[in-house]
Amino acid sequence: MQHLSYFNQESERLIYRKLHPLDLKIWVLFFEDRESLRFLGLDGSKSNEEMAKIWFEKQFVRYAESGTGMLAVIEKESQEMIGMSGVLLKELNGLNEYEIAYSFRPEFRGKGYATEAAKHMCIYAQAHIETDRFISIIHSENEKSKNVARKNGMTCLFQAEYMGMKVDVFGVSKASKFPES
Repeated sequence: MQHLSYFNQESERLIYRKLHPLDLKIWVLFFEDRESLRFLGLDGSKSNEEMAKIWFEKQFVRYAESGTGMLAVIEKESQEMIGMSGVLLKELNGLNEYEIAYSFRPEFRGKGYATEAAKHMCIYAQAHIETDRFISIIHSENEKSKNVARKNGMTCLFQAEYMGMKVDVFGVSKASKFPES
């Protein structure tokens, strides 16, 4: 799936391009929302810069090796990086599943960008990745992300323990149709 690392597309309000280490300074802004860190399983006692570096390096390798590569999400209107998205191979309950993942800076949440990015990644993945099902792993207390998953036609498949957290695993089959924007 290496060719997917160079994914460069756009959806209605967003542009997607490969994320690279030069984006790390912008990535620090993601960690200003200390409340959301428990959903990422990070040590909140570290500085924003330390957390961004740890998270970025760990995720960068994982997405490059078994996914689309981490994708910067750029708002078309402002040309500003507002989040990241991607598709990542996961093994859960002994099955290989592809996770649709996304994260947005706090000030851009609640504007429909997460829904747009998740839907776009699902549609892209359905066309380019051979698998029966796509999933979204969501912290059990994260109702906002669960609502995004539901808007994208995903349903809760099962609950699990993941990275020391209780999570709900939402999913959609390859054959499913996604709602129109």
